[in-house]
Amino acid sequence: MSKPLILISNDDGITARGIRKLTELMSSLGEVIVVAPDSPQSGMGHAITVGDTLRIRESKLFQDIGVKAFECSGTPADCVKLAKHHVFKGRKIDLVVSGINHGSNSAINVLYSGTMSAAIEGAIEGIPSIGFSLCDFSTNAYFDHLDDLIIKVVKETLSKGIPEGIALNVNFPVFKEKEPIKGIKICRQANAKWLENFDKRQDPYGRSYFWMVGDFVNKDTGEDNDEWALANHYASIVPCQFDMTSYSTLNHLTENWSINS
Repeated sequence: MSKPLILISNDDGITARGIRKLTELMSSLGEVIVVAPDSPQSGMGHAITVGDTLRIRESKLFQDIGVKAFECSGTPADCVKLAKHHVFKGRKIDLVVSGINHGSNSAINVLYSGTMSAAIEGAIEGIPSIGFSLCDFSTNAYFDHLDDLIIKVVKETLSKGIPEGIALNVNFPVFKEKEPIKGIKICRQANAKWLENFDKRQDPYGRSYFWMVGDFVNKDTGEDNDEWALANHYASIVPCQFDMTSYSTLNHLTENWSINS
């Protein structure tokens, strides 16, 4: 049997330690090609480049492990689009994996995440897709405790599949010495969000600028969500979709509002 064809991208940029780890792991499972941003794109969400040039060039960063790679001037979503339409040139991609992100993408963070937007873009194209994140923002984050769990999730996805249009948002707790991750919880997104504030500051020339700060507030008391899983040292998997229609509200408006023609 031929090996699955796997596209890898991220939002931390092609030089990040997380994408290196993910590429090494995926190389044991299939034919891998990396298409990733040439610079950090964290917090870009599902932005795409419109009205400006997009550049892509081959990179030798993964040559030592026999993986072909390209760095792109655009966003994570741009990377997946260019990969499908230019790099792969009509070849069928079996799986898109994004990450491993340096930092959590649980709860509301999924909306702002470039990591998950690469995965969602894969799902839009009808490709099984997974975004992997570690709850450690350090550039030197430790990833080795994730190897078996990542392989397990990817093997399950390749063998059993996920519904079309769905991307898996997988988050991992940080490494704790002598305390392995307890397991994997398939769960829902927590009702948690950032309460932002903006510090007004001045640059050396006396001009005002703003710096966003804030606190992460979890209002969810359930034990079936990603924040609970991570807080209790489990990995979390939340299935995500790009159809953001609220179907319960759709029914409510249809039945109760008088403006529907």
